[in-house]
Amino acid sequence: MAQPPLEPGILYHIYNRGNNGETIFIEERNYDYFLQLYDKYISPIVDTFSYCLLPNHFHFLIRVKTDLPGFENLEGLKPPYRYFSNFFNAYTKAFNKTYNRTGSLFEKNFKRKPVTNDAYFTKLVAYIHQNPQRHGLIDDFRDWPYSSYTVLASQKPTRLARPEILDWFTDRDGFLTFHQNVADFKNIPPLVEGDGN
Repeated sequence: MAQPPLEPGILYHIYNRGNNGETIFIEERNYDYFLQLYDKYISPIVDTFSYCLLPNHFHFLIRVKTDLPGFENLEGLKPPYRYFSNFFNAYTKAFNKTYNRTGSLFEKNFKRKPVTNDAYFTKLVAYIHQNPQRHGLIDDFRDWPYSSYTVLASQKPTRLARPEILDWFTDRDGFLTFHQNVADFKNIPPLVEGDGN
C-alpha cells in the first residue's frame, strides 16, 4: 500500500520494523548511533515530539517543518521522504558492515500515519513511551533508556520539542500524570496496524 507523502506542517506517526521482524538494535551503541544519524539527517527538517526505539522496531512523532526555504516547490530541497531514506540507508550500511550482513534491514516503505486530532496526538505520545512495557521488555516504561520520556520529563538540553509537548499536557506534572493514568494498556486500543511486532 502506498504511503502518503510527508507534507510540511503535518504531524505524523513514523514507524517501521526490521525486515521479517529482524533485530535492528543489538547493542547499546546501535541505539546511540541511530539517534546520532537521526539528528544529522532528520532533526533539521522536522520537529520531534516523542520517540521510542525497541530491539526490532521504532516509533517517532514528528511534524515536518514549514520554515525551510524551498518547501513551497521543493526546488533545491529534497522531498522530506528522501531525508528519511538517506537516514535509514546510512544506518543500514553501518549495521551491515558491523555485523557482516547484506541486504535491506528495514521493511520497505517506512510507515507514516497523519495525526489528525488532539485526542490521537495525546494518546500517541503515551503509547510511544509505553511501548517497551506493552511488549514485555521492561516492567516500567519509565526505566526504558531508549525513549524520549526521560528527556521530556527532565530539564536536560534537547532537540526535542519539549516546551510544546509539555504545554500540550499543561505542564510537566500534567505530562507525568497523564502517562501514569494511561498505564493500563487495556484502555488503549492499538494505534498502529500489526501492533504485535
